[in-house]
Amino acid sequence: MKRILRTLLATIGILGLVVVGAVVFVTTFFDPEDLKPRLVDVVREHSGLKLELDGPLSWSFYPRLGVSVKAAEARLPSQSSDARPFAAFDQAEVSLAFAPLLRGEIAIDGLTLEGLSLNLARDAQGRGNWETLIERLESRGEEAEAVLAPASAGPNPEASSDGGLSVALNIASVQVHQGQVHYRDDQAERDIILEQLNVTGRNVNPDKPFPLNASFRVTLDDDVAVETPTLVSEIILKSQVDLGLAEGRHVLQQLSLQADTRLGDAQEEQRANLSAGEAVLDLGEQHLTLRDGQLNTSLLHPRLGDKRLALETTFQLDADLPAQTAQLRELHLTGPDGLDLNGNLNLTELFTAPTYRGQLQLSPLSLRPWLTRLDILPSTASDTALSEVGLTSPIEGDLQTITLDGLTLNLDGGTFSGQLGGRFDGSRLNLDLQGDTLNLDDYLPPDTPSSETSASLPLFERAYAEQATALVPASWLAGLNLEAHLELGELHFLRQRFQNVALALEGQEGRHRLTRFKADFHEGQLSATGSLDARETPLRWQLSPNISAVRLGDLLESLGDEPTPVQGLLEGNGELESQGNSLAELKRALNGHLETRLAEGQLTGTNISRQLCTTAARLEGKETSREWQEGTRLQRAEASFRIRDGVAESDDLTVTIPGIALDGQGQLDVASERFDLKADAHFTDTVDAACEVNPRLKQVPFPVHCEGQLSENSNEWCRFDRQALQGSLGDLLRQEAGEEIDKRLEDAMDKLEEKAGGELRGTLESLLK
Repeated sequence: MKRILRTLLATIGILGLVVVGAVVFVTTFFDPEDLKPRLVDVVREHSGLKLELDGPLSWSFYPRLGVSVKAAEARLPSQSSDARPFAAFDQAEVSLAFAPLLRGEIAIDGLTLEGLSLNLARDAQGRGNWETLIERLESRGEEAEAVLAPASAGPNPEASSDGGLSVALNIASVQVHQGQVHYRDDQAERDIILEQLNVTGRNVNPDKPFPLNASFRVTLDDDVAVETPTLVSEIILKSQVDLGLAEGRHVLQQLSLQADTRLGDAQEEQRANLSAGEAVLDLGEQHLTLRDGQLNTSLLHPRLGDKRLALETTFQLDADLPAQTAQLRELHLTGPDGLDLNGNLNLTELFTAPTYRGQLQLSPLSLRPWLTRLDILPSTASDTALSEVGLTSPIEGDLQTITLDGLTLNLDGGTFSGQLGGRFDGSRLNLDLQGDTLNLDDYLPPDTPSSETSASLPLFERAYAEQATALVPASWLAGLNLEAHLELGELHFLRQRFQNVALALEGQEGRHRLTRFKADFHEGQLSATGSLDARETPLRWQLSPNISAVRLGDLLESLGDEPTPVQGLLEGNGELESQGNSLAELKRALNGHLETRLAEGQLTGTNISRQLCTTAARLEGKETSREWQEGTRLQRAEASFRIRDGVAESDDLTVTIPGIALDGQGQLDVASERFDLKADAHFTDTVDAACEVNPRLKQVPFPVHCEGQLSENSNEWCRFDRQALQGSLGDLLRQEAGEEIDKRLEDAMDKLEEKAGGELRGTLESLLK
């Protein structure tokens, strides 16, 4: 960039001074047309450019002394005569102020260029067509510097020793109309065109600031095969410019740069206004500095709603161009809905593969209006979810990735620290966080999920593109590389509280594993491992849960408002697998097995031993006189379940209390929640029997049949199975009395049920429940 600018300045200086000298000399002695060969020779001598002056050369005398040239073209030494010229203009005019001439000074009153055209190109090997011109100027060395000497001599240098005219390079007016610069980069396959270039400057002086206004259109095309350009931008520039040609230090004060930009085939214009107290381009050090920078943007897009989104950014910039580095300091971004972001960024590899590193701080704000504006607000059970979000973190990444290493995140009253990172396209997610509390229920879909939520940002669109009924975003997970570690002091999920939670997930190319889950749960522990295969449809799930010493009474109380009917420490483990991406699919496809046990169990509110002993005594025509404790101690309670295609079966349901045992078998359809259970209660002869009963009665099972649906009224689930009891009694009596007892058994059953059946049925039902 330095060399290009220096070349252009040198070229303008050469042409300008040659034209000035020509005005003085030619207007006195020659016909202007006689000067053309000399002008061509001078330009070729100092720059190597082949100048063609096809138009007339003319001058004016009063009130200004001036010269004008029309239809001029300049080609590089390697260019043929029919090639597009390196530089050209339709008309150039230079005028001198008449009064200074009377004092022996040359003062340029005006410089005008009409239809300036400049064609720059870089070939596939990365060599620019301007480099030949630069090499030519560098080879001229001191001679080229001598040509520029008047420009560096100041506004009114001393007259030469031979008494010649002095040059006061203070141009009252410089104007460029309808210029165009075309830059073609074959190496990057990119076209950049600056057209409708208009530049106006007043009192242009190499040593003093002067006002400069410019306007032009920029067209960027990254794919010439596509008719629609990548970017079209209308730009207006205003500034006070200090050229600093001698030092190679160009200063723009009170800079204002306004751009209205269209991207691709979009119809909306994105507006940006960059202002700065001072911008300094030091060509010697190849350094760019921007002081008190402010960027105001006004964005309009269907994804952002009907109104423009106004953002304001203030910053300080220092850039080292050869090192391709830059520093953004005192960065402050503000916007609507409480947006307030501060930070600093260091950028490297600016022109090849930009990367950034720095520190960011986001003041607490509600994300809900922002996610609503971007049309990616998820449907959540709580209307206050994501209403207080703030963070502080070091940040690093590039155009594809971002990493927040050392993150402190405040989320709706919870605080998290650790690392968060990933790719902007959503193909990778890494997190390692420790937090105090998280209420996950607030962020889950409500009971009636909404199907209106959609997504438009690259990072989220794949994650939210699934239907609202889907449990997980399958298409996103199919290509996601995942590594996640989460530790929480307290987690609220499904109305349950988990403490000291540790979670670890890892996945690659659609295969994801739950390598660790551990949590304190109702004074016990939960743990699990599992996997999810998202490479094909339907999704395949596997889970190996383990439950240790969980207080069942506390768990049941947390699930409902009614007092819990049972206490104890729940133990369990199993292997489960299923497939699908909805709760209904997973229920229908569930397979595996579960082992469950209840230690230190107790039934609260009722004493089953008392009820059964009282019933047995009445069958014998007796009364019980002992005192009974509240509740029933469970000596043993366990069952195993085999699950196949959504149906859980058990044939070893076992519950024992002092002197009484209950065995059962049944099945549960997980999808429909319908169940069928048959159980028998027996009196047992143990040392801790609750009561003594007739030995014959110990051989009689007291059957109960339960069936129904879990969502129905539980009072109607179970009934006393008269036919089963009649069959058991018949078998017992046949062993003792023979065939004649069958004739009287029916009448005996009627009397038995009349005498104790209702109480017995209620007792057994209570035990089963």
